[in-house]
Amino acid sequence: MTGATILLADDDTAIRTVLTQYLQQQGFKVRATDSGATLWKWAQEGAGDVAISDVVMPDADGLDLLPKIRKERPKLPVIIMSAKNTVLTALQASERGAFDYLPKPFDLQDLADTVQKALQGQGAEPSPHQPDLDLPIVGSSSAMQDVYRLIAKMAPTDLTVLIRGESGTGKELVAKVLHEFGARRNKPFVALNMAAIPADLVESELFGHEKGAFTGAEGRKEGRFAQAEGGTLFLDEIGDMPLSIQTRLLRILQEGTYTRVGGLRELRTNVRIVAATHRDLESMVAAGDFREDLFYRLNVVPLNLPPLRNRLSDLDELVPALAQGLAGPGMPAKAFTEEALKVMKGYPWPGNVRELENFVQRLMALLPQSVVDERAVRDALGHKATSPQEIPQDIQDFDDLLTQSISTFFENDREGVPLGKVYGHFLNRLERPLIEQALRVTKGNQIQAAALLGLNRNTLRKKVQDLGIRVVRGHGTSNDK
Repeated sequence: MTGATILLADDDTAIRTVLTQYLQQQGFKVRATDSGATLWKWAQEGAGDVAISDVVMPDADGLDLLPKIRKERPKLPVIIMSAKNTVLTALQASERGAFDYLPKPFDLQDLADTVQKALQGQGAEPSPHQPDLDLPIVGSSSAMQDVYRLIAKMAPTDLTVLIRGESGTGKELVAKVLHEFGARRNKPFVALNMAAIPADLVESELFGHEKGAFTGAEGRKEGRFAQAEGGTLFLDEIGDMPLSIQTRLLRILQEGTYTRVGGLRELRTNVRIVAATHRDLESMVAAGDFREDLFYRLNVVPLNLPPLRNRLSDLDELVPALAQGLAGPGMPAKAFTEEALKVMKGYPWPGNVRELENFVQRLMALLPQSVVDERAVRDALGHKATSPQEIPQDIQDFDDLLTQSISTFFENDREGVPLGKVYGHFLNRLERPLIEQALRVTKGNQIQAAALLGLNRNTLRKKVQDLGIRVVRGHGTSNDK
């Protein structure tokens, strides 16, 4: 809806100027300020159709303004943007009433799309809640931003979520956050790892059993569904669930009823299901090892966790957070030097955050010094350690060529690209070949390509559609020979 008035609050002059000019180019009227107090004054006066606010401003906190604006102007959509890109920021923005949360830096087109959705009234009502939870999910990389935004959107709902990612990426941590920030937070959170339970015991573990149901069943036992009643049941490694049990789980998802092993009476259940897997469930469905109907019931909202190798920049935050969390009696706190972190970024961490945590714990337990330096990390990694000098030359050449291209672009007065379009200009030039190559090496499997790139699968599909890339399953793209 062009002609609408946007209220914009950000104390960064450059950002405020770029956003103002861009929104005006899209046909909106913009009232911009560097003050939270002014934004609040405008909201009280009834001005604006959409508000966009930074979190940190000299005179106000955008998150603190949200409840006030919601109370005064319940129909005014507020979009929160922040450079403090944590899952807690996303959750707080969602739960205090934000229409959406955009982590800086963001694509200007994403902002325009979000504004249009706000004007059209799209979005879910938040459920205010601020639990006392020490969130274990850390990282400000772009790979984690889709994760944070999806968590913030899904936590207040009761939808079934399927968390996908390699072992050690933190799937159970995400499931706990979805529970703790949801409407069921005061009820139990119960977890069951399918891979850790013998196949012949899975049914009893899930649904419970009656006395005498099988040899050794000396009394009635409540299953995990009963234990989680009213709360959240987290089914980890769902791909390891036996086919016979998949049928029973499907019935629960469809009808909300089950029976104990050896029982006749139908029991009703009211739990939210969050599942997780590191397996390719689509391939398992094709091979007949996983029920297709159950897959679609579980895959209502897919949430893909990126491997640590795709977000190595997060080690700057992850390592100190892990060190602080592990510190305690007999385990004095330790600091990691910048050089030590650089060495750690040269290792791909195939075991993901779990391996990183074990590594940090080992260093903290074994090293007498209070500061962990480069040498200590190299000694601990051994032959697995690399250094910036070991980066292949072709990558260095590419970086040099890209830097030179950008420099030439600005020297030539931006080659006719309008103000506010520069970021998108370069992103578009890099994005298409990057996505095409990811699809090529994964033979057109968009789930694997999304995991490789560190993107949410829905984000990748939207980009494929917007860029006009034709995906050929089992091959790559239509341009591959």
